[in-house]
Formats: sequence, structure tokens, C-alpha cells
Amino acid sequence: MTKLFVGNLPYKATEADVQAFFAEAGVQVDSVNILRDRFSGEARGFGFVEINDDSLATQAVQACNGRALMGRSLVVNEARPPERRERSAGGGERQRDFGGSKNRW
Repeated sequence: MTKLFVGNLPYKATEADVQAFFAEAGVQVDSVNILRDRFSGEARGFGFVEINDDSLATQAVQACNGRALMGRSLVVNEARPPERRERSAGGGERQRDFGGSKNRW
């Protein structure tokens, strides 16, 4: 199974639109996942498709990269694994004030 990144998606594009886009290029995709904002539910402008056949995935990149969907030229390439990021609990070091003799005013 090969996962492809699809970038520069129109914000109004649906999973069905992306599936039809690849079908027009002669590629049957197994799944489409458009990433959405977790609070508003609006599309973030990129997503992923999965294709069972590696040679078909290569064909999809060649046929679809740079082609327009709803007036936007898409970026299609093989997805890279996500980068590992460390999470901090508050955005850096914080000083703690437990009272003491500091002036607060």
C-alpha cells in the first residue's frame, strides 16, 4: 500500500472530488483522506490517498502532479513519514513565583 500526499487542494474539494480526479487520470484509489481543522471542520488544503499497487501509485504521481482541480494546480507525491516532534507543556521555561519577598506591585 502506497500513501500519496495531495497538496494545494481547493478548500471546497470533497473526498469524492479527489477520487474522481484520480479516476479521470486512470488511477483507482483505495482511500481518500482530506485533513480538516479539528474545531471548525473546514478543509486544510491537503490530504492523502492510498493506492494498493505501487506501480499504479507511481503512475498517479506522474499523471496528477501539476494538474488542476477546481482551478488549483495540485501537488502529488509520495507521502513522507511524519516528523517526530517533542511537545512542551507550556511553550518553554516558566518562572514560578511562590510568594517570597519579591515585590508584586
